[in-house]
Amino acid sequence: MSVPLPETSTLGESSAGSTGAGETATADGAPRPGVQVGDRIFAGVVRLFGLIVLAVPALMLVALVFASAASIRRTGFSFLTSSRWDPVHEHFGAWPFIYGTVVSSLLALCLAVPVSVGLAIFLSDLAPHRVRRPLGFVVELLAAIPSVVYGFWGIFVLVPVLRETVEPFLIAHLGFLPLFRGEPLGFGMLASGIILAIMIVPTITSISREVLGAVPDTHREAALGLGATPWDVIRVAVLPAARSGIVGAIILGLNRALGETMAVTMVIGNRPKVSASLLDPAYSMASVIANEFAEADSDTYLSALSEVALLLLGVALVMNLLARWLVHATKQRMARGA
Repeated sequence: MSVPLPETSTLGESSAGSTGAGETATADGAPRPGVQVGDRIFAGVVRLFGLIVLAVPALMLVALVFASAASIRRTGFSFLTSSRWDPVHEHFGAWPFIYGTVVSSLLALCLAVPVSVGLAIFLSDLAPHRVRRPLGFVVELLAAIPSVVYGFWGIFVLVPVLRETVEPFLIAHLGFLPLFRGEPLGFGMLASGIILAIMIVPTITSISREVLGAVPDTHREAALGLGATPWDVIRVAVLPAARSGIVGAIILGLNRALGETMAVTMVIGNRPKVSASLLDPAYSMASVIANEFAEADSDTYLSALSEVALLLLGVALVMNLLARWLVHATKQRMARGA
């Protein structure tokens, strides 16, 4: 005797009888709209978080524009070109701070880029596997050191070495150049550039290593198959493919150097004067804000410092956006090539 089997619905029938995409049904077949509402709430909250991230820089920019409006109306374009910073007579010119920031940051790049790119190449292509992880950890550890510790080390270790050994040597042998004229004070643009170089090495190294690691192995294998040496592989196959990303890493390092405050304030000398010599004390935009904001006793003084902050924020935002675009473009190109 055959036993009749219970009727079962096919997959198509089940799909046709479902409550719709994104909804589930209860035991009696009724839809549960609460699940869909929860999804919408979650999506809205996450979207709100994204908008907050975009809104914070915009609000900072607007606030600085309003805070510096009085200085902008009073000084105009001369704020960028004047070298006189006289809070007593309310005459403000930011050129010494712009000059000190740009020169110390470029000096830091000149010192840090060869070390950073070379270290990234070593970690990605040449170092033994047992060395890559410990050495990479040490490099990343440099980024975790607070800037005030760098400044403290600069005052008690770097500055005495520069004053007693390095700067007298530079003056004696290269004193005919404007870059190395003056007195061996220790504090100055050179000390600031060295501190910044040490601080931006982890940034440039980590991003450059990531970009070099994203280069497809087929590039390396093709170069080796053609008889290239390890150096030729890096020079011909790896570096050209990662050029834009490395440039982006350098710009991010420059962005870090432009905005550094405490370590630079402790070793740059804090003198608002433009000098061609790297041995002379100078000032930076971040340092003048940190040093003089507490003693600003007039609205015009506060507005001038706000304009310095506005200028620094604008430069940092532009450089950061450019660097991110370069790194993203490099990764996309490598992914298409792979």
